[in-house]
Amino acid sequence: MFKRRHLIAASGALLAAPAVAQSPWPDRPIRLIVPFGAGGAIDTLSRTVAARFGEHANGQTLVVENRPGAGGTIAGAFTAQQRPDGLTLMMSDVGANAIGRLLYNSLPYDPMTAFTPIIHLVNLPGVLMAHPSVTATTAQEVITAAAARPDGFTFSSAGNGNGSHLFMELFLKRAGLKMVHVPYRSGAEMVTALIRGDAQFGFPTVSSGLNMIREGRAKAIAISTPGGTPALPGIPALSDTLPGFNTAVWHGIMGPAGMDGGLVLRINEVFGRIAAMPEVKEQVFRAQAGTIVGGTPEDFAAHIRREYDTWLPIIREGNIRAE
Repeated sequence: MFKRRHLIAASGALLAAPAVAQSPWPDRPIRLIVPFGAGGAIDTLSRTVAARFGEHANGQTLVVENRPGAGGTIAGAFTAQQRPDGLTLMMSDVGANAIGRLLYNSLPYDPMTAFTPIIHLVNLPGVLMAHPSVTATTAQEVITAAAARPDGFTFSSAGNGNGSHLFMELFLKRAGLKMVHVPYRSGAEMVTALIRGDAQFGFPTVSSGLNMIREGRAKAIAISTPGGTPALPGIPALSDTLPGFNTAVWHGIMGPAGMDGGLVLRINEVFGRIAAMPEVKEQVFRAQAGTIVGGTPEDFAAHIRREYDTWLPIIREGNIRAE
């Protein structure tokens, strides 16, 4: 079971730290461990941040190091074993840094105690998508149609425990529905299955489904975050139909557990300045339909706790395993 006291204690220590760390960090190149391969959304974000790192970090370099595999948990296990000296950081992901132990029985670390949250960088909204043959055009129409056909619809995902799987399971639970899940090996395969008609629904990130939607090969039903997204103007938020529905793929900066509070605040400051740059915000939105979040280490720790609490019942009730 997840022990809340670990993150609460860590947050308390950070609150007691000085407002600005008296540290020369960084005085040498820093490694940023990325839990997925080159070219994906999290890798693109990491390289966008790395390109501007030296401007706010004493001219030092942020070296992006991809360590893909096992839903990001290979990178998580590696980062958890490093010294908490600020020289090795990780671009975090929900699987590697929050819910991995719920999905992988053999995970060698506890994501909820193995890391120090530093800053929540971005949220990437999801989009509930349908094949053009589906007559429903709104979330309520999808709910009505699916309720009339229990197990009559299928949805594709990028794999068991992937965000596209969990987002749809959350939607189905909130709406009291059932659909048949068909997992694929990647987001590209998931979207391809949907536009082929092998599945009627999917719930990828907006950036993964955007081109297919614009080309008319799939249709957007609703956005996973309140207020929708400028990337798909006119598409309502799912929370308009299911009040309180709010989920997104998120990424931020983490370090190994046990980092000094002053050092954490210094790193938070550096990455916060990078994230606040207008050109970085524009690049994140253009490439991923993402929004910058920012905030304090305590804010990020609280977000991770909420994520754990959201996905715990979904994973356990659905007996979801990534292995």
